[in-house]
Amino acid sequence: MPHGSAGEHELQRRLGTEEQASGFYDRQVHSGLTPSMREFIGRQNMVFLSTADAIGACDSSFRAGPAGFVSVLDDRTLTYPEYRGNGVMASAGNITENPHIGLMFLDFTHHHIGLHINGTARLNRDVDQRSAYPHLPLDSAPGRRADLWVHIVVEEAYVHCSKHIPHLEPAPRNRGTSGDRPKDADYFVTALLGL
Repeated sequence: MPHGSAGEHELQRRLGTEEQASGFYDRQVHSGLTPSMREFIGRQNMVFLSTADAIGACDSSFRAGPAGFVSVLDDRTLTYPEYRGNGVMASAGNITENPHIGLMFLDFTHHHIGLHINGTARLNRDVDQRSAYPHLPLDSAPGRRADLWVHIVVEEAYVHCSKHIPHLEPAPRNRGTSGDRPKDADYFVTALLGL
């Protein structure tokens, strides 16, 4: 099956990039995870997610944890824990309607490279995922227990070039309180509340 959507191919035709795109697909797009991709994922402490509901309304989100919190189960399968959050369950809710998922891993600090992964996802209860994969970490986020696991079958994986990935220096998180910073729950709504 050819890589890319009908829209991609139509734009490539219009803009004269078909040969360039074909070279990228042939060299860079993989139907599974190469050993170097698996090792790269194991070093990452964040991932950006893209999901959509049954009618295609999109949602983007972010997950983070200790390096390797996204577990590579084999060259075609990944999983990551879903922890209790604000209760909205936007990404997980979308997965129940539409299994397609996109993940973007970005290394901002060392190699300045990215990895796209597209595939299909399903939700598994913690007890079921651990039964099938007993080697999963018990405490990947200290003090937090996964409610669900997102289980992803990889359909394609490919590089995101370093050209526009900024360099970010890891630094300790400032835990001090600032009088001019609203609480998280109020951060973007304080103006509406008249505060």
